[in-house]
Amino acid sequence: MEDNYLEINRETWNKKTEVHVDSEFYDQKGFLEGNNTLKPIELDLLGDISGKKILHLQCHFGQDTMSLSRLGAKTTGVDLSDKAINKARETAQQLNLDTHFVNCDVYSLPEHLNEEFEIVFTSYGTIGWLPDLDKWAKVIQRFLKPGGKFIMADFHPVVWMFDDNFEGIGYNYFKEDPIIETINGTYADKEAPISSKTISWNHATSEILNSLIINGLELNSFNEYDYSPYDCFNKTEEFEPGKYRIMHLGNKIPMVYSIVATKK
Repeated sequence: MEDNYLEINRETWNKKTEVHVDSEFYDQKGFLEGNNTLKPIELDLLGDISGKKILHLQCHFGQDTMSLSRLGAKTTGVDLSDKAINKARETAQQLNLDTHFVNCDVYSLPEHLNEEFEIVFTSYGTIGWLPDLDKWAKVIQRFLKPGGKFIMADFHPVVWMFDDNFEGIGYNYFKEDPIIETINGTYADKEAPISSKTISWNHATSEILNSLIINGLELNSFNEYDYSPYDCFNKTEEFEPGKYRIMHLGNKIPMVYSIVATKK
């Protein structure tokens, strides 16, 4: 089953896309009317991106990719799911945005794209779908211009240790065997009538950082945040507008981290 993880996860994300596009969580109607979907964490990291070329890895159906374009960047999004990329292309055309999309897995991107970018960007719930972070970092290094920046915001590895209700440790902090599960519903709509198989991997902070350093990226900053900008977990509370924590854990665990690194 692990050998077929790409096909299994592609089918899962195709199912999820059909639900996500119409979900309140993603608010596609608001996006079409002009809402920018990027969160303050990544906006602060990105700064002024007007005129910059940005590669967005694992972009789902492209809301954040197109939000980068709305801020003046020339953006290319990449995703495994063909249904997600088809929806992204349709939306970009509808909004008359100069945003491009590539349908492939991250590792095979060099076979589909031959450009360099000033920024490679990825965010929230991405690398857990990848078994090998060394290969991932090589792709980032390949597509960055010299002096270009890799910018990432993602859920903290500590979060993925817990069971679904954050009542106990359910998973290994360190990468071990693949985590093979059948999931009902989806984070964007927990009651959605879909059931899908997933194959994922946990990655420790040291594994993430070292994969980048070993592949020629110089770490500029690593930050941790005691909240999530998305209400996508169980047992959450919104303690400030747009900031969510696990109710019974408060600010005791990191929920998100960010990385900025430069290609030497």
